[in-house]
Amino acid sequence: MEPQSSCVVVTGFGPFRQHLVNSSWEAVKELSKLGLGRDMDVELRTLQLPVDYREVKQRVTRIWEDLRPQLTVHVGLDAAAKAVVLEQCGRNQSYRETDVRGFRPERGACLPDGPEVIESRVSMKAVSRRVAVEGVPVAFSRDAGRYVCDYTYYLSLHLGNGCAALIHVPPLSPQLPAGLLGKALQVIIQEMLEEVRKPKFKAWFTENSTLVLFGRK
Repeated sequence: MEPQSSCVVVTGFGPFRQHLVNSSWEAVKELSKLGLGRDMDVELRTLQLPVDYREVKQRVTRIWEDLRPQLTVHVGLDAAAKAVVLEQCGRNQSYRETDVRGFRPERGACLPDGPEVIESRVSMKAVSRRVAVEGVPVAFSRDAGRYVCDYTYYLSLHLGNGCAALIHVPPLSPQLPAGLLGKALQVIIQEMLEEVRKPKFKAWFTENSTLVLFGRK
């Protein structure tokens, strides 16, 4: 299955625990108003995901089956973060915390037979070094935290052959309001798309363009 080169999907998460307003979705809503910029020439699709392992698996699978994006960017809340954090990889095991419905994955795994780690094809370290948004620190991480955000990311990396990203944002604050976080997402995703369009990335994707989807071989 080949991707639709004009489509980029960006997701945020709904409420969970004490976070009745999830900054990830507030930031994505602001991004939807801004768009990705006239020079990007892509269709931006935004979607809210529930903090629910089973529902996430269904919805992320549909994203890759139905929309076939060139890139899917998941945005999640990290309540302890002081910066916008770009996550390099998703992990398959150790999902022990329950979701909003009190459910946790069987044996704590996203995909029972999947590899332990899947890396994004986007170099998050390189992107974090290049982007600059006044008032918004940007950091790089290789540990996304083993909750629904990380679970979503691993699944999306698997389905999209690495053409996915996860961005953690801090809670909303006077220093980091939703509008500023939305602007940061715009700049960061623009940079990610520039990397996706590099000849090296395109050559890799041409050789690995068959997406592995549940129920298909």
